[in-house]
Amino acid sequence: MTKFHPNVWYPFTILKEAPTPLKVTKGDGLWIELEDGRRIMDCISSWWVNTFGHAHPKITKAITEQAEKLEHVIFANFTHEPAEKAAEMISGALPGSLNRVFYSDDGSTAVEVAMKMAYQYWINKGQQRKTFICFEAAYHGDTFGAMSAGERSVFTNVFQDLLFDVEFVPFPETWMDDEGVEDREDAIIDKIESLLEKKPGEYAGIMIEPLVQGAGGMRMCRESFLKKLKKIADERDTLMIYDEVMTGFGRTGDWFACNRAEVEPDIICMAKGITGGFLPLSATVASDEIYDTFNSNDPQKTFWHGHSYTANPLGCAAAIASCELMEEYQPVYSKMEQWHREHLSDLADHPRLERLRALGTISAMNIDTSGRDVSVDPYTSEVLRDEDGYLNSVADAIKKRCVDKGLLLRPLGNVLYLMPPYCTTRDQLAEMYEGIVELLDEIG
Repeated sequence: MTKFHPNVWYPFTILKEAPTPLKVTKGDGLWIELEDGRRIMDCISSWWVNTFGHAHPKITKAITEQAEKLEHVIFANFTHEPAEKAAEMISGALPGSLNRVFYSDDGSTAVEVAMKMAYQYWINKGQQRKTFICFEAAYHGDTFGAMSAGERSVFTNVFQDLLFDVEFVPFPETWMDDEGVEDREDAIIDKIESLLEKKPGEYAGIMIEPLVQGAGGMRMCRESFLKKLKKIADERDTLMIYDEVMTGFGRTGDWFACNRAEVEPDIICMAKGITGGFLPLSATVASDEIYDTFNSNDPQKTFWHGHSYTANPLGCAAAIASCELMEEYQPVYSKMEQWHREHLSDLADHPRLERLRALGTISAMNIDTSGRDVSVDPYTSEVLRDEDGYLNSVADAIKKRCVDKGLLLRPLGNVLYLMPPYCTTRDQLAEMYEGIVELLDEIG
């Protein structure tokens, strides 16, 4: 029987089925320590936020020193050095005119802000554009705008009637030894171009998780697709929005996916790694051109959005330390893709694995789960626990066994992935892959 704390409601948890949560007492670099004394490797950076590892001393010191000076102040009509310095460092790492940093508190909100900015940008220019082009299997968060822009799934089905419509197009996922990717890319580009051509002035923007779709299954695309997409957006006069909540701060092997792809979006969303996993903070960064349409004495052109904890000084101090650590850890996050590919090559002939792929610090593989049980969504009657579904039972089998292997893993249905912090050594990464092979052999 599951033993939850009587006062805690846990996220993303099927309450009647979930095992008793494991209590964590300490984090140290790659390692987290459980109440019973076991130490396990955090192979997924604890929901992708701990970019440099747990309890990094530099970020700890930055937060402590800031707490002794200023813990918080209203960020309307006031400002402070940590917010200004963090904004300078973030915008300095971005291409072109992405200079206007708007702070908020989490990734979902960063996306909401981006969509509101894009919509009001056109309003401020005397146009009304209500529709966004988004990608199948996308996940942008759990607030209503973010859910609307994401794949309709078990996460969103109960709220279906409250979501606004967007135009979904396929995502050009690819993997090692994929020979058909270019044709798929071209077909998708043609479809997007057709939409923009048939309804000029209809679309407020195109939003994408650049290079890697996260919760949608660590699906990866090529830099060439992002370049083609931006070219069309510019030619057809619509905005390009990058959701880099997960891909930002080194995950793709560069500071941001836009840097790796050499593409300048009009708006970029970031969170997760922005504070190295220490504190909730996010930012939506817009181009100077977008900002200028809000720079007016007209109250109707003001961006009426904010949060009580906007630009929290503790979070901004952590962000400054995180940006400084990005320089220190560059040799690791820029080389980890090569390490992943070496191990994936060894797994290329594994009978249970397919679509092996790696990009930056992320690797992923699909587990063949043919013949496993299925379940049905009560709201739509759609099969959920199918071969490729998020609730595929192989995920539970791995989560139940991985801790005994000394690993923290959290598969996305039948997609098993690694996204370790940048303190991970080459030998430790090898241990993770050895544990994965053992797990696959055990679950049969």
